[in-house]
Amino acid sequence: MSSNGLLYFITKKTGKAIWDYRMLKDGDRVLIAVSGGKDSLSLLRIMKERIKFVPIRYEITACFVDMGFKWVDKERLIDHFEGEGIPYTIITPPKEWDPEKEFGCFWCSWNRRKALFTTARDMGYNKIALAHHMDDIVETMLLNLFFQGEIGTMVPNQEMFNGELAIIRPLAYVEEKELKRLSEALGLPVIASDCPNRKTSKRYLVKGMIAELKHHNRNVKKNIFRSMKRIREEYLLNIDKDLKEPPLSSRSSLDSII
Repeated sequence: MSSNGLLYFITKKTGKAIWDYRMLKDGDRVLIAVSGGKDSLSLLRIMKERIKFVPIRYEITACFVDMGFKWVDKERLIDHFEGEGIPYTIITPPKEWDPEKEFGCFWCSWNRRKALFTTARDMGYNKIALAHHMDDIVETMLLNLFFQGEIGTMVPNQEMFNGELAIIRPLAYVEEKELKRLSEALGLPVIASDCPNRKTSKRYLVKGMIAELKHHNRNVKKNIFRSMKRIREEYLLNIDKDLKEPPLSSRSSLDSII
């Protein structure tokens, strides 16, 4: 498939997710978080392409949160934004942040998110677009299940602060491998992460588990994703719920089942 064909195919998937979850409306101002990785650079290109043909008008600005990591070439990102003709803003790291010290994934993620919230508020943006894809959503669901003892994941359209701001994830239907192919086909200036936690995190562990399970069922990732929309509440343990009516299988006679 050509680069244009691949871009069209993934843009269509993105558009379906945007429509299904009503992520955009006319007049939205969208701040797109761009880290320099394949996912966020692909999202930026897709969102730019969609402006050309969708019936609503929305505005995008790329936002890079500079955490001071040595492996990130900030100038390369700026050159890309300017070459694409996309407005951008660079957020400098907080003064108390020292990239030489040890830090955790939660700390890094939370401080990036807080910087995005502040920037969106100060610049008048009502949407923040994050480049989380299908793999991220599936992995988060399993992380919450295994390590938090709860069922939940990232949602494609998440309103916050009484509707003042929303986080959207337009790549919810797109797989990571598709974004890798797209970024290579388009020649995007992807910056490889050299995060010291990238191969020791629980997310990396879960990613490996899914890859192993795919040897037994190639659709395992999509099945997990689909399962989050096909919840059979009558077969969940919920002692707080006043079960007014037993499940169909309990109400039916044995004769009617066999």
